Amino acid sequence: MPGTNLTRAEAAERARIISVESYHVDLDLTGDPETFRARTTVTFDAEAGAHTFIDAITASVDSVTLNGIFLDPAKVSDGERIDLPDLAEHNELVVDSRMYYMNTGEGLHRFVDPVDEQVYLYTQFEVADTRRMFPVFEQPDLKATFQFAVTAPADWDVVSNQPTPEPFPVADGVARWEFSPTPVISCYITALIAGPYVKTTDSLVSSDGRTIELGLFARRSLFEYVDAEEMFEVTKQGFEFFESQFGVPYPFEKYDQLFVPQFNAGAMENAGAVTFVESYVFRSKPAQARVERRAITVLHELAHMWFGDLVTMRWWNDLWLNESFAEYMSTLACAQNTRYTNAWTTFAAGEKSWGYEQDQLPTTHPIKAEIPDLEAVLVNFDGITYAKGASVLKQLVAWVGQEEFMAGLNRYFGKHAWSNTELSDLMVELEAASGRDLTDWSARWLETAGVNTLVPQVEADDDGVITSFRIEQLGQDGHPTLRPHRVAVGFYDHREDTGLLSRTFRVELDVDGEFTDVPQLVGRELPDLVLLNDDDLAYAKIRLDECSLATATTHLGDFEESLPRSLVWAAAWDSVHDGVSPARDYVDLVLSNVGHETDSTAVQVQLRQLDVALDRYLAPEHADQVRARAADTLWDLTAAAEAGSDHQWQFFRAFLRRACTEAHFDRIEGFFDGGVPEGIELDTDTRWAVLIALVAAGRKGAEDVDRALDEDNTETGAIAAATARAAIPTPEAKAEAWRLVVSEGALPNSQQQAAIAGFFRVHDDALVTPYSSRYFDAVTGVWTERTHELAQQIAVGLFPRAVAQETVDAAQAFLDRLDPALSGLRRIVLERQDAARRAVRAQAVDAAAVQDTTAHTPEADR
Repeated sequence: MPGTNLTRAEAAERARIISVESYHVDLDLTGDPETFRARTTVTFDAEAGAHTFIDAITASVDSVTLNGIFLDPAKVSDGERIDLPDLAEHNELVVDSRMYYMNTGEGLHRFVDPVDEQVYLYTQFEVADTRRMFPVFEQPDLKATFQFAVTAPADWDVVSNQPTPEPFPVADGVARWEFSPTPVISCYITALIAGPYVKTTDSLVSSDGRTIELGLFARRSLFEYVDAEEMFEVTKQGFEFFESQFGVPYPFEKYDQLFVPQFNAGAMENAGAVTFVESYVFRSKPAQARVERRAITVLHELAHMWFGDLVTMRWWNDLWLNESFAEYMSTLACAQNTRYTNAWTTFAAGEKSWGYEQDQLPTTHPIKAEIPDLEAVLVNFDGITYAKGASVLKQLVAWVGQEEFMAGLNRYFGKHAWSNTELSDLMVELEAASGRDLTDWSARWLETAGVNTLVPQVEADDDGVITSFRIEQLGQDGHPTLRPHRVAVGFYDHREDTGLLSRTFRVELDVDGEFTDVPQLVGRELPDLVLLNDDDLAYAKIRLDECSLATATTHLGDFEESLPRSLVWAAAWDSVHDGVSPARDYVDLVLSNVGHETDSTAVQVQLRQLDVALDRYLAPEHADQVRARAADTLWDLTAAAEAGSDHQWQFFRAFLRRACTEAHFDRIEGFFDGGVPEGIELDTDTRWAVLIALVAAGRKGAEDVDRALDEDNTETGAIAAATARAAIPTPEAKAEAWRLVVSEGALPNSQQQAAIAGFFRVHDDALVTPYSSRYFDAVTGVWTERTHELAQQIAVGLFPRAVAQETVDAAQAFLDRLDPALSGLRRIVLERQDAARRAVRAQAVDAAAVQDTTAHTPEADR
């Protein structure tokens, strides 16, 4: 629909014609559960006589008045845009409209809590859904002030970007809140959260002496689980760190954080009113990795108050100026000013591995991406924009120095506060502060795609003394750019007294070009393990030499520090993911060493990658045997772990996912009768995980799911029940899940995502094989008819599971006939096709390894 898919050219032309001064938005949230009333007054300047439009996705438009002249809504409004002809130099536009409440996590989302039937509302506007709540010039460079007035039930809390005013009654049980105008900000970071939320408060003193009020909100039925002490502690540490590093006080008047239901993202950086997904409220014991991720997310959104909110990109091709910087700064703050001092290990294990994987897809793009329209940016919140960008910034800071880098940011914020910027604006300030010419660095790192690989080339004499050491840099197929890297090379030796692999020497240097000699290492004794990119300064894949690989394979769990171990884990995964080594070897490596891993996120990532290897990369002829052995080992790891430990919890959950034999299912059934290991609490969420495993195995059914939902009649319970129902291993259950998700779109966003996960929770692929062709028949219609969030869930989540060349070919046939205008869908299918192609290749590599092993057994030799 061209009316909703705003192009960059249209946005640039509109920004040339107009500049916006203010919005006054009057909302009535009483009455109709389907729609609400919005009366919007916009003042703006324009080129006299020009013609433009304002974005407005409406249920109806009752009146449009431009400079006192009534415009016929039937003629100027099409439900997506409102035409504005014959503009004056100074204009006032007044639009009376009715807008839709959403259940997709976009626009103004309306949720009814099944526990108490209370109504909760919240907004989610990024990228371009402000227009679902009120008419707006929907682009980031048309900043303005925003003033909201809200009529709502008197017992609600109403929160927006500005401090919440005292409401005044307007009718029985109805009140009105009139907020003060915001500073000059972009429309997508405005916010409204309303309902009977429960809150707790705190405060801090900012660097300029102001008292900043802090609020923490959640639904009534969930608030008892909110960890306010932890949230406020991390928030205060973030304020302290960012104000100190940036040299700029917090730019807004207050800071609220709100957990909201059915949220699509992790969080959203609305100015002074950050929203978070409710899965960050832990009803049961979480993995420590999840707790650490929440802390980083808190800091990520707080960093956005400066990067993105105070200074905003001009257009979405500089989205990375928001996300990469927030991701880098949040990890830096976590590592340097919170108790989560291993944050860079967490980053290397989680975020950076995401970046490497994304950068090797056929849809990879430069960090500074070209974004022609909104459809393109909607699928660009990816591992390049977040993880690669943050990794590159970490390297840049290592190159220019943290103090100089932050000085550049101070100049940047001071010069561009409350305005919009492009990449060049930032580079100018970083160059001035650091004294470095960043032109070449920017061109090679930010404007090209692909990941480099660093390979050690080591020669030694008969006594094991190094005679030559150089680093070879390889380009990526289709992306041959060789880049400058700041790297450290670490030498590690196995110490007999401690049994640990400890670093015995380190050298830091700049690597550029195809080969870089390292003369500092010549004359030193060859260590047990050479680790390129020690301390993870560079964004580059690494390979291990033969001796180092042997050491790592045998002693991976013996590293004294978690970060180098994380780098070796990544190298091992790269090898199987790239089709270099067999999946069976990777499975053995993980199962033999993950019990020794000390970092929770590293454990989480390895178990997740283990799932991929077991499900998709094993040769079919021995896959069942390896999967059964893996589940057995995961149970052994659960039993061997310390009672109540994070390891025990993660291994237990992994066993539930991987159970695949009747003996496994017998064991799981026994959990309901008290057979859980000591230290595992069979709380509500864990009972759901056990039930879903048994449903997928055919041991429990729909009645058991209904009974569990009756006992846990909450939103979390409804999400778990959606997964469980879709996992029932019958053709009828799969057909019903497909009908609800694809044919009818009958589920809200969070339950749809859960049902998609349950659909593929099968032990017999024949149950879902018939849906491969149905996917390609249906997905275009889904993409064009549903909102972006719902359509993307389906396009990604229901791509055919079968690992076969037929899947790759079917995807290609679909791409060949797909309308080129549907660029977002094209990208998703290309990425899923690449995953299928990698799986086919990985299975072939694994099969060849099996054959090679068989050919060299003593029986074969005879």
